[in-house]
Amino acid sequence: MLVGANGAGKTTLLRILATLVRPDSGEITVDGEWLGSRPSLRQRIGYIGHQTMFYHDLSALENLLHYARLYQLPLSKEQAHQGISLAGLEKHQHKPIRAFSRGMLQRLSIARALLHEPDILLFDEPYTGLDQEAAVSLDKQLLRLHQPGRVILLAAHRPQRLIPFASHIAWLKDGKISHHLPMSRISEAPDLLAYLQEVP
Repeated sequence: MLVGANGAGKTTLLRILATLVRPDSGEITVDGEWLGSRPSLRQRIGYIGHQTMFYHDLSALENLLHYARLYQLPLSKEQAHQGISLAGLEKHQHKPIRAFSRGMLQRLSIARALLHEPDILLFDEPYTGLDQEAAVSLDKQLLRLHQPGRVILLAAHRPQRLIPFASHIAWLKDGKISHHLPMSRISEAPDLLAYLQEVP
């Protein structure tokens, strides 16, 4: 879990990790390999950002088919149908997504990010704009996605809901990660603990 105040740079950091933005300095490594040295490493990353970047006049299924082709998946139709099923959107798959709620768009975004079966998932403020029912649905999806061999990094301004899911926490403050530790050792960082208790 990545926490920090608004404007701390959480979104920028996630976009850098997703290779959508180039860092001013430094390198990103995956299993010891520099991400820039082997573009195929990008295939291991799934990103869910603030903007859904869907085509609003297309249906949910048509959007997933489009992205499956962009990912050059050999079984694009099968992957798209499986994504619709996992998102629980079978009844709505042929509707234009301009009629979708925020929660439905979030589920479709997760389905798209999982099309190529990445083992690194990056979520940027996933609960923003969700009602209670959609938030509970996202809780269940996160629990399902939490599997051995998969890394999930979630950025949150209000992290309380994520604390039960998190194994580690990183605090982005003044442009730097000031703390990074397992949740089981959070008592060793009283200033971080105080921050989490102060955030509404």
